[in-house]
Amino acid sequence: MSQIDEITREKWILGAFPEWGTWLNEEIDAEEVKKGQFKMWWIGCTGLWIKTEGNTNIAIDLWFGNGKRSQKTKEMAKFHQMRNMTGGVATQPNLRAMPIVFDPFAVTNVDAVLSTHYHNDHIDPFFAAAVMKNVKKEVPFIGPQKCVDKWIGYGVPAERCKVVKPGDVVQVGDTKIHVTDSFDRTIIVTAEEDIRGKCPTDMDEKAVNYVIETPAGTVYHSGDSHYCTYYAKHGKDFNIDIAFGSYGENPAGNQDKMTSVDIIRMAEALQCKVVIPYHYDVWTNFKADPAEIMMVYNFKKDVLGYKFHPFIWDVGGKYTWPDDKDKLAYHYRRGFEDCFTEEPNVPYRSCL
Repeated sequence: MSQIDEITREKWILGAFPEWGTWLNEEIDAEEVKKGQFKMWWIGCTGLWIKTEGNTNIAIDLWFGNGKRSQKTKEMAKFHQMRNMTGGVATQPNLRAMPIVFDPFAVTNVDAVLSTHYHNDHIDPFFAAAVMKNVKKEVPFIGPQKCVDKWIGYGVPAERCKVVKPGDVVQVGDTKIHVTDSFDRTIIVTAEEDIRGKCPTDMDEKAVNYVIETPAGTVYHSGDSHYCTYYAKHGKDFNIDIAFGSYGENPAGNQDKMTSVDIIRMAEALQCKVVIPYHYDVWTNFKADPAEIMMVYNFKKDVLGYKFHPFIWDVGGKYTWPDDKDKLAYHYRRGFEDCFTEEPNVPYRSCL
């Protein structure tokens, strides 16, 4: 039988997906974190993996799903949050723009699974299933009530889930997780009923932000929060080294992501040392260029005396604190460090 006869769609999917295979899983597992450091990997969207000097591994908002895959459905669901927010009804062209760089089913070690809110690109049944099946220790699933409801709906035992709200503190290994207010106005309008004229009172059940305090430094994970003046309160409450903010190019009639100006204002209010945009990578219709953040920063940094700077990351990239604290941008490892270990196999050196 020819190779063409043996090739099927299923073989193609298994052979090509996820695009990075287990490369990143292996890197995270093998990485040694020295005393006085923590390391992070961007898994895509607002997905973040943090590894500490005490080998505490925390996964936040990991998601391994897709956006739109067909144009056959012409309208959003009646109470979809984007329909509620904008009054628009047409199915939106939010296709996944970046590859999946981590194989959830190759997970071997994690100490806590966190979710900031229950939108589908921030909480994941595949990762939940993989953790339940692959990780021997009883890993806690930590999030607001609506996230816990979703995990239980997937089949995660209720006793493995921990409901948190702003003001709570959870210890995981050598790391303290402080739960703070979310400023995600899109989650406010996520409802399965007509909410016009109604004052919502369930925000803390829907979404939270996290301050992850490791022995070597502190990370502020803002989920899908918008800009809010209360960031300044969080900046006074915590000594934040790195802050993450959801950035994107909002279509007309929509306000779902922070703008470049919002990201800079958030960083100033939080009094962080480094601000990193995320979420702009994943949706085709919200895709934005983070170079705009750097332009705004450079325009204002001297006159306003900013004590922070942006860092522009790439999905799948590693960041080491404090070693990388002065870097402004990331580049994937370029390789070929061992060039000329052997004599090149070329006819003449003039070919080189």
